[in-house]
Amino acid sequence: MKGGRSKTESKKADAKLSVKKGAAAGKKPVKKGKPAKDPNKPKRPASAFFVFMEDFRKTYKEKHPNNKSVSAVGKAGGEKWKSMSEAEKAPFVAKAEKRKVDYEKTLQAYNKKLSDGPGADDESDKSKSEVNDDEDDDEDGSADVIICVIFHPN
Repeated sequence: MKGGRSKTESKKADAKLSVKKGAAAGKKPVKKGKPAKDPNKPKRPASAFFVFMEDFRKTYKEKHPNNKSVSAVGKAGGEKWKSMSEAEKAPFVAKAEKRKVDYEKTLQAYNKKLSDGPGADDESDKSKSEVNDDEDDDEDGSADVIICVIFHPN
């Protein structure tokens, strides 16, 4: 077997890798992900196409009651939307604009609430738990973990 590694060479390479892993194994890397989404934040309004699809799904299911495929409904709705003229799309565009105006009002109210009282009682109904890991180990080598659960009455 030409060009292959001998057992001693592979052990040396593994030893080098394990030293690197062992040094980093003492500390866990902190993940920097997206900040948690606020469940109280208003949802964005549907576009004109999705307003159209709300009505189209109902009519499509009436005409095709045995069809269980979501993709078939989506494809048929897309084809119909593409074939419609601007005049036919106008009522759906108007509904979408109305929803957009309502959304902007509720978003302004939401942002005002956030800026007025950052520690207000308008937090979500979900309980919060906090885990405190002290890096100070006890004599037996184990770390203390404190779990605190807070419920917010509404």
